[in-house]
Amino acid sequence: MTGLNSYKKQFFIKQVLFVFIILIGIFSGYTQNKKKKTKSSDEPYLLPAFPSVPAILPEDSVSMGDWQSFPEMKLNLPIASGPFEPTWESIEKNYPGEPAWLREAKFGIWVHFGPQAAGESGDWYARKLYTEGTDAYKNHLAKFGHPSESGYKEILRDWNPTKLNPAALTKIYHDAGARFLMIQGVHHDNYDMWNSKYQPWNSVNIGPKRDLLDEWTKACRANGMHYGVTFHHEYTWWWWQTAFGSDKEGAKKGIPYDGNLTLADGKGKWWEGYDPKLLYGINLREYKGVAEAARIEWRSPSGGIFTNHLDYAKWYTTKWALRMMDVVEHYDPDFIYTDGIVQGPFTGNLTGTGLKVDAMQTVIADYYNRTLKNRGKVNTFSIVKFRKKTNGTVNTEEFGVPAEIKTDQPWIAEIPVGDWFYAPGFTYDSGMMIRYIIEAIARDGNAAICISLLPDGSLDNGSTKMLKEVGVWMKRNGEAVYGSHAWTIPGEGEQINGKLKMLPGGKLDHIQAEFKFDAQDIRFTVGKKGEFYAFCMNVPAPGAQLKIKSLGTEAKLFSKPIKEVKLLGYNGKLQWKQEGDGLVVTCPAKMPFETAVVFKIE
Repeated sequence: MTGLNSYKKQFFIKQVLFVFIILIGIFSGYTQNKKKKTKSSDEPYLLPAFPSVPAILPEDSVSMGDWQSFPEMKLNLPIASGPFEPTWESIEKNYPGEPAWLREAKFGIWVHFGPQAAGESGDWYARKLYTEGTDAYKNHLAKFGHPSESGYKEILRDWNPTKLNPAALTKIYHDAGARFLMIQGVHHDNYDMWNSKYQPWNSVNIGPKRDLLDEWTKACRANGMHYGVTFHHEYTWWWWQTAFGSDKEGAKKGIPYDGNLTLADGKGKWWEGYDPKLLYGINLREYKGVAEAARIEWRSPSGGIFTNHLDYAKWYTTKWALRMMDVVEHYDPDFIYTDGIVQGPFTGNLTGTGLKVDAMQTVIADYYNRTLKNRGKVNTFSIVKFRKKTNGTVNTEEFGVPAEIKTDQPWIAEIPVGDWFYAPGFTYDSGMMIRYIIEAIARDGNAAICISLLPDGSLDNGSTKMLKEVGVWMKRNGEAVYGSHAWTIPGEGEQINGKLKMLPGGKLDHIQAEFKFDAQDIRFTVGKKGEFYAFCMNVPAPGAQLKIKSLGTEAKLFSKPIKEVKLLGYNGKLQWKQEGDGLVVTCPAKMPFETAVVFKIE
């Protein structure tokens, strides 16, 4: 009996242990599942603490790591659940294609506005105010003081665009014919224009104390306007290296600019509790080429990996992605936009200098999954500036348009009138705006034009007049624009070096305003229902005869016989005839039009 009891006791213990192990397994599985659930849920993600940073080494003493051989890191961030995974392969496979609304919209306004307008020094003011000799540096000294004492953080503190009225401006833009807005969420200056969960340096905490993105979002929805949010903060960590320098000469020679301040330095000051490194980043001038690039107004480093700062780089790119995902979750934009001159952010080279990581794919996958969940379909897109054809991304053409028709992927031609931020002396001309739109749509693109707001958020008189004139033209000729696509060729007319003469590239300024076209410089589009449109790039003289050579019977480009020719905005009948060498159209005796006229050919 004793042996039997001992056996029973051992058996009982084994059973208890077995049950205990099972329970541990179940609990472990529950914990694992709970963790997995958290990873794919919509609960806020806690950004890891700012990592420790190695001691600063001498300037230009460290070679950056080779970006080409560096393996792409993975963020492994929790994203919204759905079919899209954070890989280009998954994005391309699952994306349904260009949303119909973009084809319909065609023309948008680029709301490129933020605290950098305060400097009245054009683009990149925040970077250049720390660069001796630049207009931005001189203007900053005159208006705000020396950047060692009053730097960009003081610009943020004092910036208050009291006349910024997104509702009124959106109505003005809509009346001008725009059907979408590109709204700046954060520029290279690292200042978020919304109630940012992951960046304390934002417009709700510092400056106007307003959620500006929320105001724009509501205004767009009220006016039936599509809108996207633009993000430029992938530049920040090399772009802000100017703030870690000092004057090379003069009374303030050698005194560090305010980018060198620490959180502890803020004790008792207005910015107490706001860490400067969360605005300016950290000093990375030890890497060869970074300091030199900072000394040149428009330069980015040539490329490489910040190998001594990989923990910081992972933290930085994680925060970069989370800020975009924050906007996607709370503002539901119709598209998102990232800047750059290479295949995308964080590629390791040029504007993507610093790290190679799947941050862009992570953001896009989260965006499309969330769109699918909220809207029941993916009718949004992602602009990855200068990325080659990828299903799921839209490209841009900055400062110009392609010479030929471009249909390999959707694209938006983007350009500012004068500059991307306000400065005195801009040229205002509705004609150059209209011709830029025509050049873009004739090549199957879209156009987004920046009309820089004054520091207080208002439009100046020149901008207001210009937009009203564009609106008059769009009301008359919009049917040839909205929903259109390119024809067989973009246009005809004078050739320069074997190519069709077209509006010069670059910012819209006096060169574009004064550029001469004649009535034989013509562009073409095809309307939503197959209508054919011919744009004269100027207004022909009353009674003048035009010959559109591409529509002659001998050209064999226009296969159907022409039944009728109309001039948009003119109610009378036109005299016309189709000959072998062209379609000859006689203009009316009165031509009370501006900029360009459009013929509808049926």
